[in-house]
Amino acid sequence: MTPASQPARRRRLGLREEAAFIDLWRTCDLLSRGFAQLLKNEDLSPTQYNVLRILRGAPDGLPCGEIANRMITRDPDITRLLDRMEKRALISRSRDNQDRRTVIARITPEGLKLLARLDEPVLEIHRKQLGHLGRNRLWALTQLLADARANVE
Repeated sequence: MTPASQPARRRRLGLREEAAFIDLWRTCDLLSRGFAQLLKNEDLSPTQYNVLRILRGAPDGLPCGEIANRMITRDPDITRLLDRMEKRALISRSRDNQDRRTVIARITPEGLKLLARLDEPVLEIHRKQLGHLGRNRLWALTQLLADARANVE
């Protein structure tokens, strides 16, 4: 190794932030695979599952913009996503009585049934993937991830 390449190599080896990011990315991909396969069996994407989960927690429904704000991953075309879900009768949409410009989305009984069917299998996947960490380490991991997001959001 030439002396000129040593400082560049040290800089690359010293990027703990990059290594941590790559580990997070790799882990996210690995953990997402089983979850995505479970949802695929129900002809549901992870993004659609996320919308259903959000709407289950909002019995009075939510405007499309608020759904977009609560999403785990960004979807540039929330309207088309909701169109597909409405065609499957998983959600319904209607104009707000106070402000006709606002469209409110609500989960349907069919959407609730689908989520209820998925609740236990999703929980089981999460237990298999992360349960071995134990309560304290899971809490610490959650805190570390929240700290990492705090300077980005």
